Amino acid sequence: MKKALIATLAFVAAPLAAQNQDLGEPMAEGQDVETIEEEQGLTGSVSFEGNLDDLGIAIPAFATDRNTATPANANGTEALGVELARVITANLRNNGLFKPTGPDSLPRPSYDNITDPVWSTWGVRGAEMLVHGYVRARSDDRLTVGCYLYDMALQQRLVAEGWVVSPADWRRAAHKCSDLIYARLTGESPFFDSRIAYIAETGPKDNRTKRLAIMDSDGANHRFITTGRSTALTPRYSPDYKQLVYLSYVDGNPRIYVYDIGTGRQTLVTQSDNPTFAPRWSPDGRWILYSMAVGGNTDIYRVSANGGRSERLTDTPGIDIGGSYSPDGSRIVFESDRSGSQQIYVMDADGSNQRRLSFFGGRSATPEWSPRGDQIAFTHIAGDFNVAVMNPNGRGFRKLTNGWQDEAPTWAPNGRIIQFFRTARNTGATSLWQVDLTGDNERRLPTPVDASDPAWGPILP
Repeated sequence: MKKALIATLAFVAAPLAAQNQDLGEPMAEGQDVETIEEEQGLTGSVSFEGNLDDLGIAIPAFATDRNTATPANANGTEALGVELARVITANLRNNGLFKPTGPDSLPRPSYDNITDPVWSTWGVRGAEMLVHGYVRARSDDRLTVGCYLYDMALQQRLVAEGWVVSPADWRRAAHKCSDLIYARLTGESPFFDSRIAYIAETGPKDNRTKRLAIMDSDGANHRFITTGRSTALTPRYSPDYKQLVYLSYVDGNPRIYVYDIGTGRQTLVTQSDNPTFAPRWSPDGRWILYSMAVGGNTDIYRVSANGGRSERLTDTPGIDIGGSYSPDGSRIVFESDRSGSQQIYVMDADGSNQRRLSFFGGRSATPEWSPRGDQIAFTHIAGDFNVAVMNPNGRGFRKLTNGWQDEAPTWAPNGRIIQFFRTARNTGATSLWQVDLTGDNERRLPTPVDASDPAWGPILP
């Protein structure tokens, strides 16, 4: 494959006025979460042998050694213990694999019972699993949160872990507890302690305002990054969550910017008079893929995240767009109309060995590689738009949704759940949805306004 270096494209800062005219207030960067070891019990096999969606889990309020004032909750650590259990209950319920019962309908265990459950209290409630936890205020204003999972039939502790968090990050402790439970009971990798970037949409369907927004995996801690003065599209988190790359029309033309979450500074990726779009990070954060239209032809390029010249990876006549790296960074899946219609192609990371993957009728677009490497999700267009998956060799096609216009799939960090956006017929209203890899448990993710272009980040560091 012939490749050309485009020497004139550089990773340079945009003029200050262009950087800031569409940015809102800088957002605070999250604090690190410190994991602490809890006293471990036995870790034998789970006694439950039925389907996970029949597995009852009791999640009473987290206990506290004393009710202490905390910025995390106006009513102190006792009220915070209830909120922690509510978040965990909602996480496990919305996942669709379990039948959790939350703190509002359960007795509250004492602090001493967290490591020594009163089995007779819980044995009559029909749950196979019991979650106990505690929250303590520290002298440095941070919080210690502990999480314990018990098997009711065996009366045995299965797993336990604890975390030290800032008051602003108390929900992260709840997500980490949810991840601990989910991973122990399913054998799958966790995904709750992660974030989602998306495009927030308001206004009539023929004149939408599109802002960059971020939120936790459950929709909480929602924040707008841009003001909406300029259209924003296709955000993606860097692997370390320190930056966001996205497309903006901040100067009236489509340009790719990197937003630094810690400083609030925005940097232009490529200095060019040609439209650039569809940015993607490499798994190691060293490269940014993007597409650029030159003289009626659109190709895929990559540029070092540290700056330098851009390298063109495709040079076939037509439109090549939407590259997504395999988890090991060795290959890139993308869409191209070089065959006469939108189809999915794959190539090595240096642009060599390009070949078509999709041969199952209709058109195929917006591919994204699973974090597990075993599937590629994409938009299948055959009359309606729907989310589908296939194996990396192009086989195993499966359609997961049956909407009118479902598109732009993005994977949960564990590769088990796919998020996408759905456009309502006639109104143009957009919303975020999730579906399990099996095609089950389709649910809408709440957002304060209409939503499109979701991008699920990895597990938080």
